[in-house]
Amino acid sequence: MYNSRLLRRTRLRCEIASTFFLLTAGAAMPAHAQTSQPPAAAPADGGSDIVVTALRRDTTLQTTPMAITALTGETLTNAGVTNIADYAKFVPALRIQDNGPGQRRVSLRGVQASGEATVGVYYDDTPVTGSVGVSSDAAGRTADFTLFDVNRIEVLRGPQGTLYGASSMGGAIRVIFNKPSQDYEGKVEGQMQTTKGGGFGYFVNGMVNVPLVPDLLAARAILYRRDSNGYVDNSFLGRKNVNDYTATGGRLMLRFTPAPNFTLDATAAFENTDAVSASWNPLVGDYKSAAQIVLPYTDKSQLYSLTAAWDMGGATLTSISSYQHRKSAYAADDSYYIGTYRTEARCAAYVNGDANSPCSSGQLTGYYGYIDSLSPAAIYYPGSTKDFTQEVRLSSSGESAFDWTIGGFYQNRKNDVTSEDARADKASGEIIMPVEIFYRREIFDKLKQVAVFGEGTYHVTPALSLTAGIRYFDYSKTVSGFTDIGWTLIGAPVRPLNTVDSSENGTLLKFNASWQANADMLFYATASQGFRPGGANQVIGLSADLTPYESDKLWNYEVGTKLSLLGRKLTLNLAAFQIDWDNMQVSGRTTNGAFSFLSNAGAARIRGLEAEAFLRPAEGLTLNLAGNYLDAKLTEDQVNDSVVAAGRAGDRIPFIPHFSGSFGVEYRMPVSSSVDFFARGDVNYVGASYSEFRATNIYRVKMEDYALANVRVGFELPESDTGVYLFVNNIFDSVAINRASMSSTPNSYSATSAAPRTVGVNLRRHF
Repeated sequence: MYNSRLLRRTRLRCEIASTFFLLTAGAAMPAHAQTSQPPAAAPADGGSDIVVTALRRDTTLQTTPMAITALTGETLTNAGVTNIADYAKFVPALRIQDNGPGQRRVSLRGVQASGEATVGVYYDDTPVTGSVGVSSDAAGRTADFTLFDVNRIEVLRGPQGTLYGASSMGGAIRVIFNKPSQDYEGKVEGQMQTTKGGGFGYFVNGMVNVPLVPDLLAARAILYRRDSNGYVDNSFLGRKNVNDYTATGGRLMLRFTPAPNFTLDATAAFENTDAVSASWNPLVGDYKSAAQIVLPYTDKSQLYSLTAAWDMGGATLTSISSYQHRKSAYAADDSYYIGTYRTEARCAAYVNGDANSPCSSGQLTGYYGYIDSLSPAAIYYPGSTKDFTQEVRLSSSGESAFDWTIGGFYQNRKNDVTSEDARADKASGEIIMPVEIFYRREIFDKLKQVAVFGEGTYHVTPALSLTAGIRYFDYSKTVSGFTDIGWTLIGAPVRPLNTVDSSENGTLLKFNASWQANADMLFYATASQGFRPGGANQVIGLSADLTPYESDKLWNYEVGTKLSLLGRKLTLNLAAFQIDWDNMQVSGRTTNGAFSFLSNAGAARIRGLEAEAFLRPAEGLTLNLAGNYLDAKLTEDQVNDSVVAAGRAGDRIPFIPHFSGSFGVEYRMPVSSSVDFFARGDVNYVGASYSEFRATNIYRVKMEDYALANVRVGFELPESDTGVYLFVNNIFDSVAINRASMSSTPNSYSATSAAPRTVGVNLRRHF
């Protein structure tokens, strides 16, 4: 039975003058902290800087000439971060449209659109992909694993086309796990919480690290379970807290070290999610849903990787083989749409084949009976994603006048998805199982791509460095589909298997110049490209010349600086950029209005400023500040000879606010010889945005700006690495809508949001 799941936050419309000034600056930081391995001290006290691998080789954060936010494991734990939606607030220009677990759309720097992902997401060096669904919209279903026992997260802002390839046109996110070591180690964490207007929730996490064979083989095992009662009430069904959420998962990691210069890492990860949509209808009330059915979401994700690294002396050879298998199913309420067919005109068209030939009373009664028999109904989307990737690269190591990386990449991705209308129980709203189908369509989407890439940095002087990179890509996509159970009411007859192919190749470039003025001052300038693969539409009946669509590309022009000031007590990173986005993939309609499909039309220009600061003014006290300004607009109408889409030159890109930012304060002080007091407060501000391009669009919804404030206080026992904390998330109970949409169907105005005020207790111990 699908009863609610999923915990998030919610509302009360920014009535907070006291917090407002904090969030205008917004905060989040290139995190500095310890992790279980390798330890990295904060540069604020003059220690070594965090080591990152964003350039596919080891560099320090403050000497890497690009915009990166690095969040260490300790920062994530101290802030109570468990998923991508939690840490997004710490990263300038990182935006999440959160439709729930496994249904998050991620964008960086305003590069947001339907189609393939615009942000690459990696767990270690393994790329994960979203499921394409029936609308070729993999970006809307980004895979997401629970974060526990994480070494650090690196968020690379701006296109990373040369080293990371397709779908990193806005940037890339890298989650780096702690690896097995030759030490006995363990970690446990538990949490309980309650949400205003909702129910209780909890999570338990555990990790154990064991050396199996001294100096040769070690294992690290992680298990976790999360459970949360909901906070959305369904007024139509009379059910409370329908959006429950449960996730169970874990990882098993092995590290084999047969020689000092060779490591072999094997990882197997899984996460099973059972949830119900957290979408609600603002016109019905805050956190109130009018859906006629319960909307389940299930996801079984598996991720396997094998990484070999051989230090050859002067260069390191790395091979990453990975396989992702994801089975998921989600649903949408089709009941209100079916109800739009319950009219005399629809009866005339369906029964008599002519809207001008009215139905008799008998025909009308029979037709209405047929329509009523279909509801309530769900559009149910079960599907699977299988993705194999292989990357081999060779990177220079050590110090020399020339640093370089060369490599090759292969991907074979297969997506299968079914779109079916299924009946639900009127009383409970549950989809009847096994499904009672009255319409079904099958879709198969296959993507293959190969790439070779290289990037080199020449150190003209010890202070001046020049970088150039290139990537050649070649991909092909095959889309097949058929309808085996037709539904003539909506004009969807049985159709045989139809297959279309598309392919493309090309190059991506990167240029960078950096000047390390001194040990505490870096300036850089970058011009880089990014792209997304094109493909073929899954719209049955669309003419052959309109079926394929091309990749879209962009250029990013950026200048930035990284500064360590006040004796390294203050770290300040600034960036300014302009993105020129051409041949955009858009969702539009044919000029005669008959079909909706993906095509290429229009262009956009995104201008932005980003700032991060990390200040340690006194022993035990740290301040984090981050924020961004984005001006993301179309520069051309989204119109060509084949498609008319919504956008016109000057329109803002949907869901992208002008301003966002966050501010954090963390304080730790000893209260006795064995106990420390800990306190942390965070405020996150997100500006207003809109769901559609055109201001004249009657279905355009404004998402108001909001502020979320969280606080966490507790006591820690440093010697035993133990902590107990009380926390309050969304202190002022703000209604924080991050996604909203509306159509012509009744009760279609829906939204998702952060959870209402949540209070809880957290305990953890590392031994």
